[in-house]
Parts: sequence; C-alpha cells; structure tokens
Amino acid sequence: MDLTHIDEQGHARMVDVTGKAETVRRAVTYGEVHASPETIRKIADHEVTKGDVLTVAKIAGIMAAKRTGDLIPMCHPISLTHVEVDLKLDVEQGKVLITASATASGKTGVEMEAMTAVSIAALTIYDMCKAVDRTITISSVMLVEKHGGKSGSFVRPGWEQTIG
Repeated sequence: MDLTHIDEQGHARMVDVTGKAETVRRAVTYGEVHASPETIRKIADHEVTKGDVLTVAKIAGIMAAKRTGDLIPMCHPISLTHVEVDLKLDVEQGKVLITASATASGKTGVEMEAMTAVSIAALTIYDMCKAVDRTITISSVMLVEKHGGKSGSFVRPGWEQTIG
C-alpha cells in the first residue's frame, strides 16, 4: 500500500488532487466518552457548572470540522456543505455516544473532518466535566462510513448505528 503523503524520497507532502474528479463525499465517524454514571446524570440534568455540556460539545465539533485543514498538516482545506454532530447519553453505562457526519462536493474526502468533529466534541465534554470526574476517558474514535470518490463506499463491518 502506497503512502500518499510521502514522496519518492520519503519526505512529507500534500497530495496533489488537481486531476481528481469532484464528487459528493460523505463520512460518518463515531466515538465515546466514558465517565461515572453520576457524571452522565449531571450532564443530562444540566447540573454541570460550566454550562450545557451537550450543546457546547456539538458546537465545538461542528466548528472543529470546519477547521480541520488548519489542524492537520497534510489535510486540504475543504468547503463543507454539511456537518452534523449527534450526542446520546447512556446514564447506566456511563457513556456519551458521539456520531459526526461531514459532507462536501470536492476532490478529496471528508473523513478527517468527521473524525475531528467527534474528537473535539469528546474533548469538550472532558473539559467541561473534568472538575466533576477525573476518571473520564475517550475511546472508540473510528470511521464507520465513507461514500464518494474513486474508492467508493466503505461501511465498517458489524457497524450498527446507535444514534439516529
């Protein structure tokens, strides 16, 4: 498998997408924030003193997706046409389930934008709740679907979407 961000001399490079066809591209990613059930209950009941955790995390994820090209060195700046971040609480299991989707019409995919949205939403939850619960962890950040482009579609085997 060729590494597209490495040139023939082994140096890092941005991939040239000039000759690629523009297609509609969409990616869906997933991640989890694990905390104590009490912390998740506080999020649900709006008892976290920093504010509405889920709304702030959703906005942070959307904003981050739009800035991915500034954050990841070899990512192309992409004009996104849609970003969605969904968060679902599982109080009993002590989890926040996060999905993000990114869509654009262009010459390169939007996987990194969707991954950035999930990651920053998760980090925002951590930041807003760290004073309440130092045991918080972030896990399972992954691509679950990708559509468009030369390589076509990918759906993670066994993936069952848990958030509508």
